[in-house]
Amino acid sequence: MKISADELEPLFDALPDVVFFVKDAVGRYTHANLTLVRRLGLKHRSDVIGKGVAELFPQAMGGSYAAQDKRVLAGEVIENQLEVHIFANRTPGWCLTCKRPLAVRGKVCGVIGISRDLGLPDGRHPTYDRLKRVLSHMQENYSEGIRVHALAGLAGLSIAQLERHFRRVFQLTPQQVLTKLRIEAAMRLLQTNDTVASISMACGFVDQSAFARQFKATVGMTPRSYRLLTKAGSANA
Repeated sequence: MKISADELEPLFDALPDVVFFVKDAVGRYTHANLTLVRRLGLKHRSDVIGKGVAELFPQAMGGSYAAQDKRVLAGEVIENQLEVHIFANRTPGWCLTCKRPLAVRGKVCGVIGISRDLGLPDGRHPTYDRLKRVLSHMQENYSEGIRVHALAGLAGLSIAQLERHFRRVFQLTPQQVLTKLRIEAAMRLLQTNDTVASISMACGFVDQSAFARQFKATVGMTPRSYRLLTKAGSANA
């Protein structure tokens, strides 16, 4: 038995922490749950259906999302991609995005995906206290080179155990947590007058180009575009 996107859409309407979408071969939305509609600052599903990301998101973000969709249409599967989504009121929210090619009779004809909000850590997990010490160390030292084996030693776990328990407690790998800490710091600093080069160093990136690549992959736009977006938001507040 196969379930259609028409049947999935109302089910995902009931999940306020999950964005669900289907796009056709040229990137136009054919299905969108109400969570996506509302986060775009819109009222009706019809405001989204038939439109592409360039029409619905800020220009810098739309281009990045379109490039991601193009990779999926070429056959790539994206699993648990850590991303920041900038909502209509300019507030950021962390999520994990999954996208898959949508095929009919073996031919890729679109993209189907979800973005799930990052939840709170599982404080009841047996290793939570040990992992919290590791997280504190990462929060204090994200600007420096941090090795996973050193984090595993700090927790008294093997690398495999550390990564498995991090996923269960934080829903992220240690490397994703480190990326999150660095990008959060960069987003704060980009609202100051510090140069992009100095921000990249302050946030632990080896050089400015590595910072720009990671920032765009996570936030959907370059550091300079994010700076302009936040300044525009402040001017309109």
